[in-house]
Amino acid sequence: MAPELIEHQDDFLELCDHIRSCGLVAFDTEFVSDAGYRSELGLLQFATHDRCVAVDPLALSSLRAWWDVMTDDTTTVVVHGGQAEIHFCIQGSGLVPRRLVDIQIAEGLRGRSYPMSYNAIVERVLGRTIVSNQTRSDWLRRPLSREQMQYALDDVSHVLEIWKRQSEWLAREGRLDWATAEFDRMCDDILADERLAPWERISGVHRLSRRELAVLQKLALWRETEAESRNRPVRKVMRDDLLMDLVKRRPLTVQQALATRDLNRAEYRKVLPEMVDVIADAVRIPDDQLPPRIRHRDESSADDQVIAKLLGLALGNVCAERDISQALVGTTRDLTEVVRAIRGGERGATPRLLQGWRGDICGDLLRKVLDGRVRFRVAPGNAATPLIFEEHQPERKTTR
Repeated sequence: MAPELIEHQDDFLELCDHIRSCGLVAFDTEFVSDAGYRSELGLLQFATHDRCVAVDPLALSSLRAWWDVMTDDTTTVVVHGGQAEIHFCIQGSGLVPRRLVDIQIAEGLRGRSYPMSYNAIVERVLGRTIVSNQTRSDWLRRPLSREQMQYALDDVSHVLEIWKRQSEWLAREGRLDWATAEFDRMCDDILADERLAPWERISGVHRLSRRELAVLQKLALWRETEAESRNRPVRKVMRDDLLMDLVKRRPLTVQQALATRDLNRAEYRKVLPEMVDVIADAVRIPDDQLPPRIRHRDESSADDQVIAKLLGLALGNVCAERDISQALVGTTRDLTEVVRAIRGGERGATPRLLQGWRGDICGDLLRKVLDGRVRFRVAPGNAATPLIFEEHQPERKTTR
């Protein structure tokens, strides 16, 4: 029996009504990320307890009905590594999902491996093996083969069963609220990323002077507009490294701009006159109207970085003890923020590692390590964790 593929708008609307009535659906997408200004959807896959079906977005006039379901407050949408799906949802509706579940995050709260591939989670949770042989498919080419369709539907066919087992385990272990908080945080982070100004996505911004930052802002906005109008990936209009070179040199003629290696390529030469004009506009901005310099969130002293590595040992030990992924709990950047915040008197925003469920499992230990109230030693070979942390009171010097 051929896999079900929806290619008519009325059938798609009926599917959306079915999903809303079920209140629970597995969702995945296949897309091409390097063909145009934005990633282009090639297929949507859905699985409820009754149906497993694919939708051809190239054959439909609108996907709005699905985005309305995905962002309502009654339908739970279960994904695996759903960053792309959230981006598509925001771009299609302007909203984030209200009841999203990600089985990749859920599995990171059940073991120390994160992120895990979909195949690995299927094998670990269900003990089954699925075949992945279409990862380099062109999902915009028609017709789709039976093999492509089967691969795509496999990506959702096991998701609801996996989430059922995960959620039962998380509830027993008191971690279901942790998972819900992480699902919401991922949606909020992706919404914030969607709202970034074009220049904020470029590495090295914090090292620029105010004048250079003004040039970058104008060039990045020009590049974004050009990419959207031509439906090309932003970095194919002009690479980041070439953009930054123009920012630092600020050439005012095409000939000066061509001093940069690679800018003499045909696709770049034809836009250089416009870019030189943009640079000239930025150069004319009065000093008192220049944007303020950007402080990088990773700026820290060498001492902070050394101390953060020490905290990393404590965090790793907690994660091993609780059998949870350290990569999901916190990064080196997160640890450095803890060091800066506590050494600075905690006058700013509370670091992520000291908030919510993270604060509950590791906040107290991290504070004690920084206060010198905890010492550690290597655990015996048969211990559950590599280190043993023991609280003690530092010796106080007495005066005579």
